[in-house]
Amino acid sequence: MKFNTIGIIVKPHSDVVKQTLVRLLDYLNAKSCTAILDHSAEGLVDAAVVSREELGEKSDLVITIGGDGTILNAARSLADKNVPLVGINIGRLGFLADVSPDDVDSVLDNVLSGNYLEEKRFLLQASVHRNGEVIFTADALNDVVVHVRDVARMIEFETHIDGLFVNHQRADGLVISTPTGSTAYALSSGGPILQANLDAIALVPICPHTLSNRPLVINANSEVDILICEAKQAIAQITCDGQTSFEVKLGDHIIIKRKKNTMTLLHPPGHNNFEILRAKLHWSEHS
Repeated sequence: MKFNTIGIIVKPHSDVVKQTLVRLLDYLNAKSCTAILDHSAEGLVDAAVVSREELGEKSDLVITIGGDGTILNAARSLADKNVPLVGINIGRLGFLADVSPDDVDSVLDNVLSGNYLEEKRFLLQASVHRNGEVIFTADALNDVVVHVRDVARMIEFETHIDGLFVNHQRADGLVISTPTGSTAYALSSGGPILQANLDAIALVPICPHTLSNRPLVINANSEVDILICEAKQAIAQITCDGQTSFEVKLGDHIIIKRKKNTMTLLHPPGHNNFEILRAKLHWSEHS
């Protein structure tokens, strides 16, 4: 695929991001590519910016400068645009943003010449139903989390999968995770690491009252229905990718299912997810 128009989304308010952005713009200009700046880059350089909607419609490729959070934000807003993403990582090694600022030129040389690895990642679509009406919808690349907002309190909820009752449990919450998000909140809650290309969803309870409530891995085409039964005066909410939240109440149904459109990540040649896992989780280290 030929990439001529490159959209750029950044994590704002960072001198390192600004330096990387200037370098990236110089590179794209030398390659005779048209750069489109997202509104997140406003004020960083002397150039016009556009809305996320316009950027998605006009770009052949989108490059993010920041970290995994920047990619999560971009993925949710661009999933319906079918535009691939490349992530330049500022700071610590990321699971999704895997291009070092020092390697931008060499990596983009490969990408623009068609030498890259393409990886499809699916998203989750969550909706809150109250009294038969949909009152909130949001997408998530990592996870949808139903959780208590207050400290040291639990919520009670029922879980149904494809219309079948699974269990009734008391816990601090439940993480519904994609393979992409299995190394995020789900992992810290004791969930399994899912291979990135697996068609599966993990349901991981957060601090369950009954220790026999264990993580459950289900088919990615399943529909998950969480019924809020009791909050014990606590405030419960749904959070998508840790970035979008909505308060839920007793009797609300939270429906989570796989989103039809996927997100495409482009990686440098030789990219290896297991190598990133080893580095991030400090596997194979000798004491």
